[in-house]
Order: sequence, then structure tokens, then C-alpha cells
Amino acid sequence: MPRVIYIDAQGGEFEADVDVGQNLMEGAVDHMIDGILGECGGVMSCATCHCYVDPQWLDKLPAASELEEDMLDMAIDPQDNSRLSCQIVMTEELDGIVVRLPKSQY
Repeated sequence: MPRVIYIDAQGGEFEADVDVGQNLMEGAVDHMIDGILGECGGVMSCATCHCYVDPQWLDKLPAASELEEDMLDMAIDPQDNSRLSCQIVMTEELDGIVVRLPKSQY
């Protein structure tokens, strides 16, 4: 099963197995990783699953949709590598992906 490495704002590192087809927000919630809330359940209406994708992984992801980009504009401290983790669907190719979580916004 592919693995995601979540790094919190304090530098704590957490590894979680995430099923292919599951999104990274669901994986974080299932493993009780602080920093990703996913309040809207993954329908892109809250941005509480905002994360920063390590640059080496960005080219392996599909581009953000216009709606995702609009939601990221509402996130605190968006950066060029910001994504909504609910929009990153796990694949075998993403095994080992590293995402950093922003400082708590809520």
C-alpha cells in the first residue's frame, strides 16, 4: 500500500498508508493526523485540508482545477506548492509523497 509522509508545522513527521483511490485528506483524517481537518468532507468548500506539496512531487500531480485554486486563495498563507489534500488522489506512483501542513488556522 502506498505511503504518505505528513510533516506538521512543528516538523513532526507522520507516515500513513493510504489506499490507492483514497485522497490524502481522507488518509490524514483516518490516521488522526493533526493539521488537516477536512470539514467539508472533500467537496472543496472549506480549504481546511490545505497542505504544501514537497516540490519534487508537484510534477507527478494533475494541475489544480480553477475551483481548487479559488479555494486556495482563501487559505491562510498559500504558496506556489499549495494544494487541497482532498484533491490529491493516491496512486502507486505517489508512494512516498511528502506533504507539509500549515500552522493551525482553526
